[in-house]
Amino acid sequence: MPPPATRRARRRLPVAALAAVLGTVTLGAPSPASASSTADGGNYLVGRGISDVTGEAAETGMMGYSSFDQKTSGIHQRQRSRAFVVVDRSSGKRVVYVNADLAMIFQSVRQGVIARLKERYGDLYGEENVLLSATHTHSGPGGYSHHVAYNLSVLGFQKETYRAIVDGMTDSVAKAHEDLKPGTMSLGTGTLANASVNRSREAFDRNPAADRAAFPDAIDPAMTVLRFKQGGRDAGAISWFATHNTSITNKNTLISPDNKGYAAYAWEHDHEGVRYLDDTPGFVAAFPNTNAGDMSPNLNLKPGSGPTEDEFENTRVIGERQLDKAREIYAGTRPVSGGVDSRLAYVDMESVTVRPEYTPDGKEHRTCPAVVGASTLAGSVEDGPAIPGFEEGTRTPVAGILDALRIDTPSWLATCQYPKASLIPTGLLSNVHPVTPQRLPLQIMKIGELHLVAAPGEFTITSGLRVRRTVAERLGVPLDRVLLQGYANAYSQYVTTPEEYDTQNYEGGSTLYGRYTLPAYQQEYARIADSLREGTTLERGATPPDESGRQFTFQTGVVYDNPPAGKAFGGVLKAPKTSYARGSTATVEFATGHPKNDVRRGSTFLEVQRLENGTWQRVLDDGDWETAYRWTRLNGLTGTSKATITWAIAADTAPGTYRIAHHGDARSLLGKITPFTGATGSFTVN
Repeated sequence: MPPPATRRARRRLPVAALAAVLGTVTLGAPSPASASSTADGGNYLVGRGISDVTGEAAETGMMGYSSFDQKTSGIHQRQRSRAFVVVDRSSGKRVVYVNADLAMIFQSVRQGVIARLKERYGDLYGEENVLLSATHTHSGPGGYSHHVAYNLSVLGFQKETYRAIVDGMTDSVAKAHEDLKPGTMSLGTGTLANASVNRSREAFDRNPAADRAAFPDAIDPAMTVLRFKQGGRDAGAISWFATHNTSITNKNTLISPDNKGYAAYAWEHDHEGVRYLDDTPGFVAAFPNTNAGDMSPNLNLKPGSGPTEDEFENTRVIGERQLDKAREIYAGTRPVSGGVDSRLAYVDMESVTVRPEYTPDGKEHRTCPAVVGASTLAGSVEDGPAIPGFEEGTRTPVAGILDALRIDTPSWLATCQYPKASLIPTGLLSNVHPVTPQRLPLQIMKIGELHLVAAPGEFTITSGLRVRRTVAERLGVPLDRVLLQGYANAYSQYVTTPEEYDTQNYEGGSTLYGRYTLPAYQQEYARIADSLREGTTLERGATPPDESGRQFTFQTGVVYDNPPAGKAFGGVLKAPKTSYARGSTATVEFATGHPKNDVRRGSTFLEVQRLENGTWQRVLDDGDWETAYRWTRLNGLTGTSKATITWAIAADTAPGTYRIAHHGDARSLLGKITPFTGATGSFTVN
């Protein structure tokens, strides 16, 4: 369905007015070093960059809900990667922070990006000082992992989507590198209470009272904003907040960055005037996740519901609430000082011996080879149920499914994973072929006074709290200077507290390495924090193997394209009306080719153009909120398809003469791909 035809009018508020808004808490007072920047603009070099990471827009399984029926059929908004490079001018050390509109960062992506950066910059950017994170949108094409478990519903590895993601993330870092200028950073925090709800309250309530007291409403309302300036000019912001990026349901098949992507787009495009296809440096606003494992944006605790019953409107509203709070905090941030640094180690999470000081009963325990629980297949009923017949809280294996899969979980492993209903022992299967990860990158990155604990999974708010407490204590810094950066560097599903694990809701069933997964993380992050604090070299451990040569796909490629009889590619199949009122929707159709022929990364499948001084000027493209591009196969035997483009004409659209253009690519029987462009006749908006 197309997005709503109207959105709240945006206005730019004076900084002084925003700073006066009540409810914002800022971090600390400015130190002498940070209050007086160097004469040429700051204590740091700061660079920012943004690039397109949108993959295959048709007939590719989507990543996040694990629904075999959810396949891409077009684009609502493009996915983007946002990068920041910060250099400490006194020490020369530098770090790279990247947040992308993706469901997850898989180890495959990290390996690809690090390799590409090494090709460009040698040892300047590498394993230790690069942090890659995802917003966790569930409305993007999948198939970019090297682990079978995360490609199954997509029918295997999708090379072009993987390439778009790696190329786009690398390009965003390159742009940030080229954009480096003297600058400053400032930091602030606030609370946002109406953009999340605890979707696993039963499990949360099993935690000790001291943990529950940190979250009186069973949500993590904290938002942290890091503001960047180059000289006296605002350059960008990173706004961390815990909520699932699942306002859009598993019934949707249009690519979308969801609520966090909308927040980033609205700040950059609506407030700062960024036009992505112009490819010139501009304000970059990232909205990453923290410990969002049990935080849902669906406030009525059912998919696509809350605060409204329309999934696209919910996306806008939840995104706008994050945006408004972020801009409020942004206006009141305080300058920060301190260097930049980072440590990373690879840990075999299937065989960690956890010392007594990190376990609930004060005894030594071990993690287990990965097992997917029966509750995992049930999905989260609040955000997107998965396979019918499974229910959260399942504690006994479903014999029929196990027999069908011909998989046995050894008794010793079932005991290790107790009380999980052990469905698929993926850790054992990975001895034959990579199914779920074993060795994971654990990283802590220091950016000024802020410390990011980069976590390769989805941590519940209480799990995140315990890790943050552990790291803050080891580093000797306040708790609010430590954030759990979720969905970072790799992906290994969920992390619950041992108490939450015992409930075996969806999150507990998806905690791969058993009841003591979280204590193992606490122990290992403490070790990394010690190295960061002491400035010592950290033993990195064995790097996971590159599994790119062992990938397979069941997806067929494009055979050939053929326009409908009497039409050429780009020909108009459905013309627009002669005029439209603001607030209405224009819908047109074109003869087209398969979008897999070229994902058009950094480009567009559509343009809304306005006639200005006798020439057609682009005003909107397929990255904009008001537009939607949908691909439909008309005849599989003849290779005939159409593109449907809708434009929900906003209330503030300038009156004038417009037309809609479509860009595509067609494949011949011999495999030659030829680009084409078509355009409608003109129409007026008044």
